[in-house]
Amino acid sequence: MIALIQRVIRARVRVEAVEVGAIDRGVLALLCAQRGDSEREADALLAKLLAFRMFADAQGRMNRSVVDVGGGLLLVPQFTLAADTASGTRPSFTPAAPPAEGERLFTHFVERARDRHPQVATGVFGAHMQVELVNDGPVTFWLQVKPKEQNG
Repeated sequence: MIALIQRVIRARVRVEAVEVGAIDRGVLALLCAQRGDSEREADALLAKLLAFRMFADAQGRMNRSVVDVGGGLLLVPQFTLAADTASGTRPSFTPAAPPAEGERLFTHFVERARDRHPQVATGVFGAHMQVELVNDGPVTFWLQVKPKEQNG
């Protein structure tokens, strides 16, 4: 499972001009399930995201997590993160989980996030969304948890 995470001052997601999720200071996470992913990968990725130190401490070093700073999480499904761009000029989405499986794992991720963190907002799986953000830094990281058989 993949997450492209960005430290934000604020972020929001709209569907058909209606705001469906928004946060102030926190993390915008674009999420993608790949073929072979399961709840195990989703849970491991969530644990990593919640503990990932990307906020400054008193000395200005990235030593604090979104949990430490009491920030929000905006979770947005984005299957294009799994794109295979190795050849040609048109991406292949074969590595992405099938839509029903991707939605199931996104929903699982969101439910677990809400169990573990007080402020969680989301986008809408399968919808055409507009995502607005003010990246703080900019600070952006790619997190990935591969299924056990791929960890090799």
